Amino acid sequence: MTSTPGPFLYDEGPEPLHTGAPTRSGKWMALIFGATVLVAVLMVVLTVTIKGTGSDQAKEVSGVFLSALAADDTETASGLLCEEERARLAPAEIADDYLGEGKPQLGDPRTDGDARIVPVSWSDGATTELTVIGEDGLRICGVA
Repeated sequence: MTSTPGPFLYDEGPEPLHTGAPTRSGKWMALIFGATVLVAVLMVVLTVTIKGTGSDQAKEVSGVFLSALAADDTETASGLLCEEERARLAPAEIADDYLGEGKPQLGDPRTDGDARIVPVSWSDGATTELTVIGEDGLRICGVA
C-alpha cells in the first residue's frame, strides 16, 4: 500500500501539529510548593494555638499532677511521673515527696535544657520546683 499525496484540505499541504520545542511552565510546581509551605505553617500555628506552648503544657501537667495528689488519686499521679520516679517511689510515697502544706500556686515555668522547671508556692509559704520532661508525653521527673 502506498500513500498518495492526495487532495489536501488546505492548498499548502499538511503542517506538523507541533511547530516548536515544548516549553515547561514552572507555575504548577511553584503553586504546589507554595501551598505545601502554607499548610505546614498553618499546622504549626494551629498546634501552638490549640495545645499551647511548651511552658503552658508543663504548667498544665503540673497542675493536674498536684490536683491528683491532693485528691489522693495515686494512679493518675503515678501515671504522670517519669519512669525513673515511678521506679524510685511506690504510689503511696508520691504525696510525701511532692505535696506541700496547703494549696499550691503554680508560677511561670522556665527552661533548663530540655526540661521545664515549674515553681510551686504553697499557702504555708514554702516553695518547691517541679521538673517536667518530655518522655512519651510530658512527665514530672523530680522536685526540688
